Amino acid sequence: MATVKRSDDEADGGPPPALRDLADDWAGDQETFRHVHWGKAMMWIFLLSDTFIFSSFLVSYMTMRASVTAPWPNASEVFALTIAGRSIPLILIAIMTFVLISSSGTMAMAVNMGYRRNRRATAALMFATAVLGATFVGMQAFEWSKLIHEGVRPWTNPFGAEQFGATFFMITGFHGLHVSVGVIMLSIVATKVLRGHYERSRDYSAVEIAGLYWHFVDLVWVFIFAFFYLW
Repeated sequence: MATVKRSDDEADGGPPPALRDLADDWAGDQETFRHVHWGKAMMWIFLLSDTFIFSSFLVSYMTMRASVTAPWPNASEVFALTIAGRSIPLILIAIMTFVLISSSGTMAMAVNMGYRRNRRATAALMFATAVLGATFVGMQAFEWSKLIHEGVRPWTNPFGAEQFGATFFMITGFHGLHVSVGVIMLSIVATKVLRGHYERSRDYSAVEIAGLYWHFVDLVWVFIFAFFYLW
């Protein structure tokens, strides 16, 4: 009878050679990420994990909305603002979206100026991005206070299905937290740029890493806007 020759690792109860070789390849981070800045690689990994979280939130929201028997509130009515005696649907949400998308443009220009090592322009554009982000958070706080004043809570909702309040505060609150963290991060990096911290090392990778995070936050808002406010 033919016998199969086993390696010493298999005989000792170790992992198969193919699995061991794969682990060795990925354990050598200097080989795998040879031409990638370590901070950028870590940011991409973080954004990937965050993508799973936001995707879970949105899928849970859509599943809940499709399964509830109570009528789901009409976003055009719930998020309407009365201006000069006229009720304008989604006007605040439209302005918030415009502000956040505009901040993505200023952030892209900041990264471009960082590549050119234009210190003052990079810092100015990053501060502008942070101001736009803070404006977005301020408008979101106003939106929250308006709904709370109208009786919307995580456990109750006068406009229809009770689950509306829980999903709204959870998803928009989690995104707002990301924007707030981004504003702080942009302010810190912009201050260091203005003081010439990265000029000494001639490495403006921190600007690009902050830009990756900020563009991700903007992209997530596009999905929230589409699924929560337009659906």
